[in-house]
Amino acid sequence: MAATEIEPAKNERAIVTHVDTAEVPSAAWGWSGESRRTFRIAGWIVAFALVAMVIGNHKGKIEDIYLIGFAALIVVILVRDTILRRKPR
Repeated sequence: MAATEIEPAKNERAIVTHVDTAEVPSAAWGWSGESRRTFRIAGWIVAFALVAMVIGNHKGKIEDIYLIGFAALIVVILVRDTILRRKPR
């Protein structure tokens, strides 16, 4: 009968993402996990794009309120994340 235990790879490296390379072989090359820096950069780009959409051919102000509101929410989340990451634990 086959064993149910998963044996770790023989030449494992220390991986920051804490993903077992036996379960996810691509983790050995750093292809697993999340990049906080990439998400932060994408967040700022999206917030800027939302504010840039205020300039347009629409006549109502409801769209502007939603665009600025969502952009402000993203900025608050990004600023909060930056503050919490700088705090010593």
